[in-house]
Amino acid sequence: VTIVVGSVTAPIPSGCEVVRVESTQDLYDAVTTRAPEMDVVIQAAAPADYRFATTYQEKHKKAHDGQPFVIELVENPDIAAAVGSAKKPGQTLVGFAAETENLHANAQKKLEKKNLDLIVANDVSKPGAGFNVDTNIATLITADGMTECPLRTKKELAGDILDKVMEIRSK
Repeated sequence: VTIVVGSVTAPIPSGCEVVRVESTQDLYDAVTTRAPEMDVVIQAAAPADYRFATTYQEKHKKAHDGQPFVIELVENPDIAAAVGSAKKPGQTLVGFAAETENLHANAQKKLEKKNLDLIVANDVSKPGAGFNVDTNIATLITADGMTECPLRTKKELAGDILDKVMEIRSK
């Protein structure tokens, strides 16, 4: 088991290879180089969609001319799409869709577009779901259908996801 991880407070299980990353580009590089060797790739990270076009090594001082400071953002690479486009036979790919509207439709599009076998869709606007809580509400979506997972701990949801992965791999 290889875990690619950024800045997290959750404990990391012993016995796993740990690859630490700092940026979305680091995450992209780490995942895309390791994914071809993996039987199952679970992409649970929430990488930033955009990054600063320009970064500064030192503090950027204000100009004192009253003009707004405009920040330009550029798209980060789509890690799940890159892994999906290089998917090997027999490999199982799992993605996540944190949404605030059109949950099932948006997740279904991601499942197909990114060549995933399973997508875990959750409406992060619902109480008890998403980030900064120990619980979640999700729908597990495959090409064959949807399984609703009502409010539960994230650990219980992880078990549901692994059960679905095993079901997919047994077919």
